[in-house]
Amino acid sequence: MKSILITTMLVMVVLAIYSAVVAGPTGTKMLITNGGGRINDTIERMDP
Repeated sequence: MKSILITTMLVMVVLAIYSAVVAGPTGTKMLITNGGGRINDTIERMDP
């Protein structure tokens, strides 16, 4: 019973850390999206 509780708590902590790091306005996903947009703009402005 104790091991199930510990496992459940560990899973909850991992999910909380993941959502804090990846999701949100300052998360990794948003940083990658914004970076890709800037690179796209730079490539579009290049004169061949």
